[in-house]
Amino acid sequence: MEPTTTIRSFIEDYIRKQGYTLQYFADISGVNAGTLSAIIKGTRPIAMAQLDLITKGMKLEEGHFYEIYGAECFVESAPHWRRLEPFLQRCAELDKLECIQRVIQQVTDDRSYISELFEMAEGMLERGQKKAARMLYECVAECEKYQHSERLALCQYRIFTLSLGQDQHENLRAAVHFEPYINRLDEERQLDAIRELANLYASLNYWDKVFQLADELLQRVKFLEQYKNKKKGIDDISICKHPLFTYKYYAYLIMATVWSERKDYEKALKYISLYSNIVIEEPTSEEQLFIKRFKDWAEVNTYSCKLMMGDMDALNSYLDFIEVNENETLLGLVKVIEAANLYHLNIDHALRRFDMLIHKFFNELNYQSSYSTIIKNKQYTNFWGKLALYQLTKGRYQEGFRNLINCLTIAQKIKDDSTVIYCVGLFEAYRSHASELIESQYKDIIKEAYGRYEKKGNVGIGINVV
Repeated sequence: MEPTTTIRSFIEDYIRKQGYTLQYFADISGVNAGTLSAIIKGTRPIAMAQLDLITKGMKLEEGHFYEIYGAECFVESAPHWRRLEPFLQRCAELDKLECIQRVIQQVTDDRSYISELFEMAEGMLERGQKKAARMLYECVAECEKYQHSERLALCQYRIFTLSLGQDQHENLRAAVHFEPYINRLDEERQLDAIRELANLYASLNYWDKVFQLADELLQRVKFLEQYKNKKKGIDDISICKHPLFTYKYYAYLIMATVWSERKDYEKALKYISLYSNIVIEEPTSEEQLFIKRFKDWAEVNTYSCKLMMGDMDALNSYLDFIEVNENETLLGLVKVIEAANLYHLNIDHALRRFDMLIHKFFNELNYQSSYSTIIKNKQYTNFWGKLALYQLTKGRYQEGFRNLINCLTIAQKIKDDSTVIYCVGLFEAYRSHASELIESQYKDIIKEAYGRYEKKGNVGIGINVV
């Protein structure tokens, strides 16, 4: 990163080639002529604000000199925080991530800046500069990797949440790396960390792990509630993302979900009852919103369990609920189709009722890298996979294969191997009904899916790869 030409020589050459006087360039750039002269002579360092003005005066893009500036100020000479801070911030604003990476690699030996880098990372995260923030968190974590500090744990927590994206393999790796640091976090922040880990493992269908985390969440929140009750009247600023009571009921909700996934709906209903009617004395407006949210979840999950137990009387109430609660529609339709496949029901009337929304599901498929997107896409794979089975068993092969390919495409994109295997098996079971067009049109995607199937140890099952 050593510059062959200094910034001041660039400025001097530019002024000479343009035929400007120093005063004229000072006027058009907005930098004082005396300051400009001192910069060119090398008797005065360039401040970030001055560098930006000079760059604009030379009609160059913002950040044009940042790489050279980083080398001159922070690599070839000892960095000063009053100059390093604005440099890192401007690089984050302009997405000059390589400049940040090169500079912070040079300053990690000076541990006096660790606190400042951490605070700067927190600020960047608040402003949505996530990639830059992650770089600083990783720098701080590397410097403190042999410490047992809460700051190290918080860095690892931030890195974990910033690492989550479309690749489920990488998400799992991030979770495994972060878990040992949970106990070093502040007790309240532990609640959010455990909740987020539970959500991640749920997206991977690791239900034993999910239940374990839910139980851990429940125990920790109960301890905190007891502690806070003893300290009533003492000012206490909460750092939880949500009101404390919500974590206890969220733990029950997770446990109910696990029992539902295990097909033990009686136990699921038992846990649903625990968060169905929450009573809080003089609840705030925020607490009232959460109470209503849990009540709605309890209602829809009760319908879902009863439906999966074969109680068809719950179907219409369930459909009515998910129709007016759009956040529940996708997951609700998954359960309706799952029940139809299990009990050999005809739910064409329900599919017609939600026809416009189903078309919307198809049109809004999203392959961005955010973690919230992967959760949504996971729900889409469940929907299209179960709908494919429903249509194929009804002999509607064209619709069935189209839905199956929708499912397979998303599953491969997010590296959801269990769903890929499901798609491969379903395609093989009904392959005799696939047209030549289907075979040829999706040749590559099906071949890739079979490759994944064999990598999972299912070799020699008689699949004739197209």
